[in-house]
Amino acid sequence: MAEKRDYYEVLEVSKNATPEEIKKAYRKMAIKYHPDKNPGDKVAEEKFKEAAEAYEVLSDPQKRQTYDQYGFAGLGGAGFGGQTMDMSDIFAKFGDLFGDLLGGGGGGFRMNFNGQEFNFGGGGGRRQRRGADLRIKVKVTLEEVATGVDKKVKVKKMVPCEHCHGTGSNDGQTETCPTCKGSGRIQRTRQGIFGLQVVQEPCPECGGEGRKIKNKCPHCGGEGVIRGEEIISIHIPAGVAEGMQLTVQGKGNAAPHGGVPGDLLVLIEEEEHKELIRDDCNLIYNLLLSVPTAALGGQVEIPSLQGPVKITIPEGTQPGKVLRLRGKGLPQIDGYGRQIMQGDLLVNIGVYIPEKLSRDEKKWFEQFQQSPNAAPGAAGKKSFFQNLFG
Repeated sequence: MAEKRDYYEVLEVSKNATPEEIKKAYRKMAIKYHPDKNPGDKVAEEKFKEAAEAYEVLSDPQKRQTYDQYGFAGLGGAGFGGQTMDMSDIFAKFGDLFGDLLGGGGGGFRMNFNGQEFNFGGGGGRRQRRGADLRIKVKVTLEEVATGVDKKVKVKKMVPCEHCHGTGSNDGQTETCPTCKGSGRIQRTRQGIFGLQVVQEPCPECGGEGRKIKNKCPHCGGEGVIRGEEIISIHIPAGVAEGMQLTVQGKGNAAPHGGVPGDLLVLIEEEEHKELIRDDCNLIYNLLLSVPTAALGGQVEIPSLQGPVKITIPEGTQPGKVLRLRGKGLPQIDGYGRQIMQGDLLVNIGVYIPEKLSRDEKKWFEQFQQSPNAAPGAAGKKSFFQNLFG
């Protein structure tokens, strides 16, 4: 299987391209590799699909932000939810762009130009309706971010009517639409930028389906969908972050009359860890030492995502010192979805100064205060101001 190309490379635009530049680039690619202009050309068909997949992501601000930060892994496999696209998906989503470019409107058209006919179809006839997308929020812990996780969620949504199996028909019978004669489209002539054009539009009588239901299902009113719920499995890859959105294709609302279901959009919410703080792919732990431990050194136990870890505190450790535990942070992913590094766990050292002292403790500190080792810069070390001003 060929390695997926970067979406910006596919559309031949820079990563700073504006939405209008991306749209224009996709139109150019779509017209160039359109199946009607390249009949039987499998290479052109794959390039047509590749361009549509790139545009599907880069034209959506949230998906584009996710892709820029996490690459293909952040999109759950990329493209239309990580699954293989077909032409009906593409034309259902973007067919109107071809018409907009050449003066059409709707899913497709035929154009006469200098005596030659060019066909720019919107799926080639009948169209399927598409269900609405759904958006849910899913909470993840830092431990789940570190390894990735599969979650099951119960989603309330429109589901196919079990009585008519999603057809909307009480007896399974339909009739040919009298307006479009079953084609799903009507034609009208209009003036475009290239002259007179015959434009094909979805039939308003049947919604482009080409068929009409004779006897509507009483349970769904002929729509083929009812309110219900579904338990959906969602894979959340390692390295996700707050505000990131994943797409699960086909798990949104069911479409009327057995059409294309919408997508489930999963917004990531990151639960706050009680001890660790996230900083991109690094983790931060604020460790408060006692005065004796900071002075004498020793071993202390701190939390990590992999479980408790013992670290060694060097003798004479100063407040503000940072200890680094390499590889104990979160994974970082590049624009192609590949892990390029593992973050670290940074331990910020603080020293606790007792607020109340017993008589003996106070006496001990007063005695120690007279020692030359108690003064800043003791044992040949420069003070802060000595380091600053030389």
